[in-house]
Amino acid sequence: MPTIIDGKKVSGDIKDEIKLQVEAMKNEGKRAPHLAIIIVGDDGASHTYVGGKITSCKAVGFDYTLMQFAGTISEDKLLKHVDQLNADEDIDGFIVQLPLPEHISVEKVTASISPEKDVDGFTNENFGSITSKAPLLMPATPLGIMELIKRYEIETKGKNCVIIGASRLVGAPLALMMSNDANATVTLCHKYTEDLAAHTRQADILVVAVGKPGLVRKDMVKEGAVIIDVGTTRVEDKTKKSGFKLSGDVEYAEVAPIASYITPVPGGVGPMTIASLLINTLQAAKNNLK
Repeated sequence: MPTIIDGKKVSGDIKDEIKLQVEAMKNEGKRAPHLAIIIVGDDGASHTYVGGKITSCKAVGFDYTLMQFAGTISEDKLLKHVDQLNADEDIDGFIVQLPLPEHISVEKVTASISPEKDVDGFTNENFGSITSKAPLLMPATPLGIMELIKRYEIETKGKNCVIIGASRLVGAPLALMMSNDANATVTLCHKYTEDLAAHTRQADILVVAVGKPGLVRKDMVKEGAVIIDVGTTRVEDKTKKSGFKLSGDVEYAEVAPIASYITPVPGGVGPMTIASLLINTLQAAKNNLK
């Protein structure tokens, strides 16, 4: 049986470590790190995610500011609020919760965020710094995956890492991190990849981040592979009180018995995204308070 990669436990360990650092900052006469969160509209899932981030801020001793706007807010007005946060010296980092209403450009909003306060790691400057010897604030989900690999002491040097999903949020930055920092040989697959299984069967480390439940099955996986499942999709389940369950991109029951390590869904990569947000906010605060 595989080792279950427990993202919930690791994220809890990281929060404990951050809490100690925050207490040390306060003992030195410095203020606590301050995270601001912008949320637009009334998307239920987004409000749930934001609630989790606020709970995490409280747990580690961060200050936080929540800015809620109606889904009808204009793009210009939202950009003005972003500019205000960029200029506020008491705000160390901030995020704009996605998705945004269709009339607001995600690209334009992201580009307007100061890289020094971009704790989601979305801006071009932070993304581009992945390949440098002095990386800045890293994209949150890939950073969380790298932290899991490090803390479980999974060997990456010279290993074949196959990533399914080339998004800017996960796949593309993770490919750079695995190549540059982890010294793995990386194959980045996407919706145009021909014979996907031929690639996945070569993977020592397989990362799946496309949002298609059950995409990866047993016959696509090499025995002993490390499986990192980033997918989190709501699937109808009438046996659940909520009426749905969360499903990953990997057919867990099939794949787990032949894997060496595997992340569950939920409880694997998901908790690490918020942990990474806290890591970035702490780093932004240290940079700001120098």
